[in-house]
Amino acid sequence: MPRLLIVHHSSTGGTRQMADAAFARAREELHEDVRSLTADAAGPDDLLAADGYLFAGPENLAAIAGVMKDFFDRSYYPVLGRIEGRPYAQMVCAGSDGENAARQVARIAQGWRLREVHDPLIVCTHAQTPEAIQAPKTISDSDLERCGELGQALAAGLALGVF
Repeated sequence: MPRLLIVHHSSTGGTRQMADAAFARAREELHEDVRSLTADAAGPDDLLAADGYLFAGPENLAAIAGVMKDFFDRSYYPVLGRIEGRPYAQMVCAGSDGENAARQVARIAQGWRLREVHDPLIVCTHAQTPEAIQAPKTISDSDLERCGELGQALAAGLALGVF
């Protein structure tokens, strides 16, 4: 059975909710063959052990969060040339638009020669003040449904050999 790895980081809870929704629905397809790891706990061995990936992180200062960047920095060269062609998707929890964070992850994935199988899923919280940016987030049910659908679709594609 193929394995899906979800790598996520969340400091205010928004991205964690998104990753949890994707994880729950992915498990409907792949059962025990889905792993969800925080970015600080994940590394090259986890990437090598998986057949597909879902990267989920917040946008911080119009960029991927530092913890996600650290994961990519620690993992990039050890797996370079060893995970080519594997499918991936990404989710971004953003305060404004999330596009730059999504572009950065896509550029890293391009360097690994991963295959993007879904457009980036960006959830915008519209947090624009220092207080709102730092406050715990609650993701809407409709956005969590979209995250769940992405997790399930990615897992189903892996299970069916579509990717």
